[in-house]
Amino acid sequence: MKAVTWHGKRDVRVDAVPDPRIETPTDAVIRVTSTGVCGSDLHLYEVLGPFMTEGDVLGHEPMGVVEEVGAEVTSLKPGDRVVVPFNISCGHCFMCDRGLQSQCETTQVTDQGKGAALFGYTRLYGQVPGGQAEYLRVPQAHYGPIKVPDGPPDDRFVYLSDVLPTAWQAVQYAEVPQGGSVVVFGLGPIGQMSARIALHQGAGLVIGVDLVQERLARAEARGVTVLDTRDHDRIGDAIRELTGGRGADSVIDAVGMEAHGAPAARLAHNLVAALPQAAGALLTEKAGIDRLSVLYAAIDAVRRGGTISLSGVYGGMIDPMPMMELFDKQIRLHMGQANVRRWVDEILPLLTGSDDPLGVDDFATHRLPLEDAPRAYEMFQKKENGAQKILLQPSG
Repeated sequence: MKAVTWHGKRDVRVDAVPDPRIETPTDAVIRVTSTGVCGSDLHLYEVLGPFMTEGDVLGHEPMGVVEEVGAEVTSLKPGDRVVVPFNISCGHCFMCDRGLQSQCETTQVTDQGKGAALFGYTRLYGQVPGGQAEYLRVPQAHYGPIKVPDGPPDDRFVYLSDVLPTAWQAVQYAEVPQGGSVVVFGLGPIGQMSARIALHQGAGLVIGVDLVQERLARAEARGVTVLDTRDHDRIGDAIRELTGGRGADSVIDAVGMEAHGAPAARLAHNLVAALPQAAGALLTEKAGIDRLSVLYAAIDAVRRGGTISLSGVYGGMIDPMPMMELFDKQIRLHMGQANVRRWVDEILPLLTGSDDPLGVDDFATHRLPLEDAPRAYEMFQKKENGAQKILLQPSG
């Protein structure tokens, strides 16, 4: 089959790789019909190469049709249409029982000290072949895959794999008061959807912060009050002007470790890429390689006693945190990988009706064949041609 594979920094290719097969009784194999390119994939494209192996199959936002199931998968049958969550969870361990599927103890990558295994995401998370491919083996298929109805196009459901539950959790963790204010830093796919969900759930003021004009315009068209960081020397002051001088009740950081600015951390990113793989991995795990400008801005922008929700990925171990300010302002921090299955029952009814309250039907800005994956990655990374969300569609 054809699959998108990693070959080095800014080097992804579409290669022929072995077809997946049933390996355990709880596996399924699906034929992929749509699969997203995620901002987290760009971390592999740029920063996290030391944890990759040449030929790794990328991607963690797939949906498709069940081709085959293992003997212990009784909830699915060939022909079922499913979305596959990006984290692999069993549904019955201590963590899954508590709605923490991203910490599943059955698939936890204990030898790396990490949580649940993820599709297409480095040896830190199990090095499981990903979903930017014609076919995908799905472990723990008795629990993970989400059955969706036939009929509507893939765009209606594919974001259940990552974007929707990640954004939903970001808003839940932000604890936005009814009628209150929330700032969303970063208006990429997760930030855009977080802003839409916050408005849908009753936030009185949603402020979106970015520096890409197309992203700002897209959020503004959905009722978000937007701020362009290029127009403000101190974005926190602009946010306080909109929130009665106090700052926002809640802030969502949907950017993470590759924020614009922070030249010292950018140097660390480049150094990681230039080092031999083992040394680069050690630097990433033990040093401060994140660009923390957005996190600092979030701490500045939130009101005293407010909440910061981190959905953007951070990777460094000794990044400096302004603990005095966090303590003095009595700020709550809530963060982590999305627990996809925890939120599905709340989200799915918004996708199965005749209306489209979250605007998923036209959320993708580009739909490209799988063979165009290298161009898709480059375009998304460089923010060219208005690329804000890209879906790849295998032709097989």
